[in-house]
Formats: sequence, C-alpha cells, structure tokens
Amino acid sequence: MATVTYPCYWQKKDNGGYWYWLYYASNGKAISRSSESYVNRSDCERSIDIMKGSSGSSVFYSE
Repeated sequence: MATVTYPCYWQKKDNGGYWYWLYYASNGKAISRSSESYVNRSDCERSIDIMKGSSGSSVFYSE
C-alpha cells in the first residue's frame, strides 16, 4: 500500500454503503467532508475534482 501524504482526500463508504470524501490538511487533521454521499464512487471522485478546480474562486465574508 502507498504511503499517505498530506494534504489529501480520502474516499470512504458510510454505513449505508454510500461514498463520501474527507479532506485532510497538511497536519493530518480532517478539515472538510463532502456535503452529501454518493451511490457511485465515480460521482464521489467528480465531487473531489470540482473542489480541486475551485481553488481560484472568490471568497466572500460578512461582518
């Protein structure tokens, strides 16, 4: 098995057999989880691709 490096995404199955992902920061702590679970692993992978592609998106905040 490959050595895990951080940051990274992990794909897992929940108790219902649905796929979801967790994102781990460089310190090895989970900091994000997919907002939904997926029947197909490929849909879970697509969700990760969308997140990776959003790195240039604007950030908004309110005070």
